[in-house]
Amino acid sequence: MSFVDIKNNQAIGVFDSGIGGLTVVRALMERLPFENIIYFGDTARVPYGIKSVETINRYAAQITDFLLKKEVKLLVVACNTMAAVAYQTIKDLSPVPVLEVIEASARNAAAATATKSIGVIGTPATINSNAYARAIHLLDKEAKIYSQACPLFVPVVEEGWLDHPATRLIAQEYLKPVLAEQIDTLVLGCTHYPLLKPLLQEIAGPEINLIDSAEAMADATGNLLKELKLGNASRQPPQYLFCVSDVPYRFQTIGERFLGRSLGQVELVRL
Repeated sequence: MSFVDIKNNQAIGVFDSGIGGLTVVRALMERLPFENIIYFGDTARVPYGIKSVETINRYAAQITDFLLKKEVKLLVVACNTMAAVAYQTIKDLSPVPVLEVIEASARNAAAATATKSIGVIGTPATINSNAYARAIHLLDKEAKIYSQACPLFVPVVEEGWLDHPATRLIAQEYLKPVLAEQIDTLVLGCTHYPLLKPLLQEIAGPEINLIDSAEAMADATGNLLKELKLGNASRQPPQYLFCVSDVPYRFQTIGERFLGRSLGQVELVRL
């Protein structure tokens, strides 16, 4: 399929290792209210952050194949770990454009910083991959990047402890070394973290720009659709399909918290 063969009413395919990518879907729904969306969350095999590079690439290839069979017009890699490790694999397999969350956030961070001191928080796999530092340096060689892995953020977000005293203490500990570097911009390098945004902004202070990876992804998607003239011209209510590889306990509750609305149609898919 060359880009000319893509039809405007085809869905955007969004994928993630679990349900964190629903924050990206939420931002897409708000920014692009007429676009059809198919989401795939690999809930049976999450977390990806502790798996080998080979395994992550294999999983990413399977999900790409699944979404391409659904005839999506664009692939959005919402998972930071997959973006950091398997982007090339996905791009090589895909005849449609591929956007990933790291480049989108790096672009927004480079544009937002005045002092060129940027903090990045993410899962251990994302931070160890150094993908954010590389992506930001490609845009601005003089930028200084201070990274911090925050392994406890994902479980507290999934627990719904968005403004819990324990979460506040954990966040203060994680942010302390990064804030000590006098940063003016902080990248929330995981799709779970936008749910902690009010708390993180409060701890960081009003003068620090928070780069929300979900919003950055929605901006990049909107810009690309406009550039390629692939936006859905139909003003019909869009169709949303949510596919998962397992329906874990509490999936609906957590999913709806991430999405900010009811999940609607959820399909169980065995890859």
